[in-house]
Amino acid sequence: MHVEPSGQACGAVVTGVDLAAPLAPQDVAAIRAAWLQHHVLAFPDQHLSDDDLERFTMAMGGFGEDPFIAPIPGRTHVIAIQRDANETAPIFAETWHTDWSFQARPPAGTCLYGLTIPPAGGDTLFANQHLALDAMPAELRARIEGLVAIHSAQKAYAPEGFYGAGDKGRSMTIRPSEAARATQQHPFIRHHPETGRKGLFGCLGYIIGFEGMSEEEALPLLVELYHWQGQEQFQYRHRWQKNMLVMWDNRSVLHAATGGYQGHARLLHRTTIAAA
Repeated sequence: MHVEPSGQACGAVVTGVDLAAPLAPQDVAAIRAAWLQHHVLAFPDQHLSDDDLERFTMAMGGFGEDPFIAPIPGRTHVIAIQRDANETAPIFAETWHTDWSFQARPPAGTCLYGLTIPPAGGDTLFANQHLALDAMPAELRARIEGLVAIHSAQKAYAPEGFYGAGDKGRSMTIRPSEAARATQQHPFIRHHPETGRKGLFGCLGYIIGFEGMSEEEALPLLVELYHWQGQEQFQYRHRWQKNMLVMWDNRSVLHAATGGYQGHARLLHRTTIAAA
């Protein structure tokens, strides 16, 4: 197995391992070590069935819970990230976020496997939140030290949310729910649960405020932080290939989808890795 760093703020390409076969314990350990170091791993030229994808997810820590998006038929843990060629709805997940941070135990990671990849566009951006904290000006860091963020899916998945009843013409099966109004608190600066390294966790979108702070005070701070967290200096831009598997650490990076492939279909299958 060979791990080649991207040369950007995070990310690496892994070759020399067949994810369609059961992995030996030493290979699982090596992949997890590379994942914790680089935060985003890309495995090109992998020919995976949904069974293979599920087996790999189990080896990396088991399945997390995926609310608000229906799984593909016949599966419980595989979601289709899909966009038809003629679709006109906004790009799914095109703002910075970390998956399901509104849960009590947010997932450790996400796996995404490319089935139909457009000839251009559709890159995924990742932003290293350890670097975002390390480079933060002292004045801004002093304002966020000790803050506890209030996370919720309400702005996205409540009935009146962005993906609610008014979001028409989308090929993905999104299921808005009153359950999206629930809130969960997490420290905004927190230690990575496996490496212990400090980083920022979450951003505006799933974060709707800070404990003990008025909305009028919290919103401008969240907007300022959002612009800081996604700066190009913290980014890795991932370019997709058919039959490529990407896994990322939701505890270390934010991610955002991009467009630029109008007139072309795009289909990826996704699983969620449970909290460690």
